[in-house]
Amino acid sequence: MTATSDTTIIVWDLKGEVLTTIDTHHINNNHAAVSNCGRFIASCGFTPDVKLWEVVFNRSNEFTEVRRAMELKGHSASVYYFSFNLDSTRMATVSKDGTWKLWDTDVEYMKQQDPYLLRTGSFNHTEPSRICLSYDSHSIAIATHANIYVFNAEEGVLDHEYHDVHALPITSIAFSPSSYYLVSSGDRHIQVFHNITGYKANIAEMEKKLVKATSNTVKDRLNLQLKTEREKLESIGVNGSA
Repeated sequence: MTATSDTTIIVWDLKGEVLTTIDTHHINNNHAAVSNCGRFIASCGFTPDVKLWEVVFNRSNEFTEVRRAMELKGHSASVYYFSFNLDSTRMATVSKDGTWKLWDTDVEYMKQQDPYLLRTGSFNHTEPSRICLSYDSHSIAIATHANIYVFNAEEGVLDHEYHDVHALPITSIAFSPSSYYLVSSGDRHIQVFHNITGYKANIAEMEKKLVKATSNTVKDRLNLQLKTEREKLESIGVNGSA
């Protein structure tokens, strides 16, 4: 998939043949991407929404079409950027209106069911920003200029911030597939951070499951996982409690 700064997205096959062309109707595109699961194509731009299309294949795994799936509506100004979690059940967006939003996209869009807005947060910005949702949906990172702000996605609160991590504006930001690391690029360097917010969120989630667990087998497994997560957090100099 390629996208231009006007309103065009071109979908290609691996041989370099054009499969289809999409007009996003954003006036201009800010960002476009294929979801991590490969099921969706999404775009955002000058308009205050994010549009999603489903990439459809037949039973022989042959491409058939790209069809409109859903829209994320709720921002009041241009959407700078968006991000998918691992299985596309969650998305995060960041906008010129000074807010970020977390969405539940695990909906029956073929039945006209709209995505659910789960959470809205605010952030300080003076220029276009990038957002990244961790693969496990526990953490949200926003990069604006040379600064990074990391939020707990469940609570919507700012948990960590890193200033002047690059000499020039940040060009890309991403979580590792394990969600344990956060990576940023800018100038000639790549910076790697421990995702402390993610560690804490994992521990909090396991503690909630432990309270609800009734089976000793499940309790033993959760206690072992909690011990491992706390040890990982303590190994980087952070208290292992959530």
